[in-house]
Amino acid sequence: MINSYIYNGNVIHKRFKPKEHFFKYKVFSLFIDLSELNELNDKLKFFSLNKFNLISFYEKDHGDRDGSSLLKWVKNNLSDNKISTDNIKVKLLCYPRILGYVFNPLSIFFIYDKNENLISILYEVKNTFGEQHTYVFKVEGDNKLIQNNCSKKFHVSPFIEMDCNYFFRILYPGEKLSVIIDQYDQEGKILFASQDGERCNLTSKNLIKSYLKHPLMTFKIISAIHFEAFKLWIKGIKFIKKKFKIKNNLTIEN
Repeated sequence: MINSYIYNGNVIHKRFKPKEHFFKYKVFSLFIDLSELNELNDKLKFFSLNKFNLISFYEKDHGDRDGSSLLKWVKNNLSDNKISTDNIKVKLLCYPRILGYVFNPLSIFFIYDKNENLISILYEVKNTFGEQHTYVFKVEGDNKLIQNNCSKKFHVSPFIEMDCNYFFRILYPGEKLSVIIDQYDQEGKILFASQDGERCNLTSKNLIKSYLKHPLMTFKIISAIHFEAFKLWIKGIKFIKKKFKIKNNLTIEN
């Protein structure tokens, strides 16, 4: 039985200052058990692993971004930071490639132990400059609401300063998906961002249905980022130049 899924839902961004700004769009995400990648490649129509198709998943879009095993990348980073990797299962929430293109502002790795307890979360953040930063958190207890916080360490928006903090709230992934990120500076909340969704099985039928609901999703995401940035500029919000370059960083946050 396949334990990978699709979530169909919405992304919402609301900015509070210095001027208000809001947008919302519909998306679908894959929730992939990384141990099932080859099986999904063999069983699903319209889907391929590491090669072109209507919908595809490339390992080089995540982790070390060199096409190497994502499962090994996760295990190596957990081991290096004294998080157990015995009999773990890793699931990745991300957008797929559509017609060969994808942009994932945020991908989330969920790491479970042999008893299906969530033990770690990796938030993999990308910007439009081709850079990536991963925030690694341990998860303790069995709360259905997972909460993490950390300082911002990576330039994402050219309209928000670096001196900020993130507060992540995630409901334990099940029938419903809820990911909420609040961003604060020294004077209060700047930004609310969320993704919600309803789960369905990852089958060929459901995959093509999700595609037909969002046939140009990748292009919509990329164009929306630039269009919304243009509207912020028109509103007179200060443009903040990126001060340094990175390629692929990772930090342990607790």
